[in-house]
Amino acid sequence: MASIEDLQKYGLSIYNVKDQLRQWVYDRSEAAFKAGDRARDEIRTTQELEARRTFMREKWLESAGGLPSSDHPLSPVITGTVNRDGYRIEKIIFQSRPSTYVTSNMYIPDGLSGPSAAVLFLCGHSDNGKQYDTYQTVCQRLVAEGLIVFAIDPIGQGERLSYYDPTTGKAEIRPGTSDHEYAGSQSIPLGDGLARYFIHDAIRAVDYLCTRPEVDPARIGVTGNSGGGLQTSLVMLCEPRIAAAAPGTFIMNRSSYLYSGQAQDAEQVWRGMSKLGFDHEDLLLAMAPRPVLVLAVTSDFFPIEGTRRTVARTKRFWEMYGASHSPGIAEDRSTHAYTRPLADAAAEFFANHLSVPGRDTRKEIRIELLGQAELDCTKSGQVRGDYADARAVYEENGARLDELERRRAALSEETLKSEALGWLKERIYGGRERCELNPRFLKLNNVESLAPESYLWWSQEGLFNHGVAFRDERFDGKPLPVSIGLWERGTTVASEKLSWIKMTCAKGNIAFVLDVSGDGICAPSPISPYSIWNRFGTLHKLTADLFWLDDSLVAVRAYDVIRALDLAEQLPDAAAERVELYAEGRYALYAELAAALDERISGLHIENGPESVASWVRSRHYDPFDLLSTILPGMLRYFDLPDLRRWRNR
Repeated sequence: MASIEDLQKYGLSIYNVKDQLRQWVYDRSEAAFKAGDRARDEIRTTQELEARRTFMREKWLESAGGLPSSDHPLSPVITGTVNRDGYRIEKIIFQSRPSTYVTSNMYIPDGLSGPSAAVLFLCGHSDNGKQYDTYQTVCQRLVAEGLIVFAIDPIGQGERLSYYDPTTGKAEIRPGTSDHEYAGSQSIPLGDGLARYFIHDAIRAVDYLCTRPEVDPARIGVTGNSGGGLQTSLVMLCEPRIAAAAPGTFIMNRSSYLYSGQAQDAEQVWRGMSKLGFDHEDLLLAMAPRPVLVLAVTSDFFPIEGTRRTVARTKRFWEMYGASHSPGIAEDRSTHAYTRPLADAAAEFFANHLSVPGRDTRKEIRIELLGQAELDCTKSGQVRGDYADARAVYEENGARLDELERRRAALSEETLKSEALGWLKERIYGGRERCELNPRFLKLNNVESLAPESYLWWSQEGLFNHGVAFRDERFDGKPLPVSIGLWERGTTVASEKLSWIKMTCAKGNIAFVLDVSGDGICAPSPISPYSIWNRFGTLHKLTADLFWLDDSLVAVRAYDVIRALDLAEQLPDAAAERVELYAEGRYALYAELAAALDERISGLHIENGPESVASWVRSRHYDPFDLLSTILPGMLRYFDLPDLRRWRNR
């Protein structure tokens, strides 16, 4: 006889399930990457090239939820000017969307004789945004070349902290990636991507540049590194007014990054785009035949091998147009940064391709960093401190949710249900390779009067699931109904759920504790320094990779629950026509989705499950632990959990 604690330490010896989820995600990703390479290799004419980039632009915008309206006036305000030797810096606030205040600095060289070339500078993940020393250095180096430079604070950085509390003067959520991930995660069930707001801010910044008499609208470039390189790449994809681009320390390819173990924050994950064969080559070819210089460092976490391959493979697209130039690459021996040599290369690139006159006679400008207060556009240092009506992505998500709920409410109940369940069926079943379960079983030592058996079976090609079936010995040989138990960590926390197991078995049921993909005994080995369940940990990364494939861990696990029903039919002495689901906490989501599609579930019992997904989207504060594994992208466009319950109860 064993204790329940001994049982939950049980480890599988017949198959290594620790690497299966990673391998399954990576194999699917690699197949998509190769399909994308083949499709680009088949491009032979400029017409085919333009058709592909139009298609990819449209699909990327669809993936991001489309762009917000640009009808709102910019309402720019110049809050101050800093005069420097050879140039001045104007401190400007404009509205990209209603009450979305974008703080920015415009560097304007002295002696302009007419409309001149300008460069939009987009910041990476620096807490202080445009005031970051490195970014000041780059902007001053560009203005020294005679270029107007317009540097804007990104969402959640600089003077635009989304969770800044003016009463305490502190941010409730850390700037940068934490801010982005916190708000961006709540965009996902809306069918949106956080990147829609980043790219829209940049497009509106170009709108503003075009209003300035100092700027020639035909000679606008864009650059930035890291998260700014990401934004630069999206501007290349979506903004045709850009005449030249220098994306920094971001361009690589998806295959090289897949194995880095790195997760990315919300604006860097583009749902469904890998499934379409999209890769960083598509970001570059979106610019052809306009000039592009890729800025790279050799010791980046964005692999230099991917950068070099992408640049090399896209050169031929410029040749199709007979262009005298093709994408170049400037490399520096450095870790992840917009280094001074890269700034020098960018300055020369833009000066040449944006036709900046008088470079040989221009007075040399010394690089002198300014204090943060000198560059602040707001009085308090934060837009939320200056503007009571200031909105960030959290508020915009709320408005989007209101819009979706109005749309759903306008449908008849029959139409709503039909469209919702049709969409859900495609999400859960679409693209799955159904296979034989081929279950393996192993009898374990009894726990008191309970006889447990371990089961391992194929949920789909490449993914084993696991579970332990408990029977009360008093009912040996009798056909018993099955109750499937579903909760976080599954069989590895069976001791905490012993009361449910005993109660279920005592009433004459088989208590079957389920380990879904990536959890319980099937939890993956870590592929990063983070806990596998923490933000940016292993499950975060693998779920984001699934998002790229237009899949999700929610869909995978809901499918696992349905396949567990298939397994129940093969359990010895099981009355499989009567299968109940018992689910706790956030994993109740998987049970509710499965129950919406499979009528074999005779009962569904939930403890402490989510009230609704909408209530979470409206929560300003929440626990981000293991969050992505409980998000079904786009769900709120079709239904929420109360809808499923209403239909089930009927």
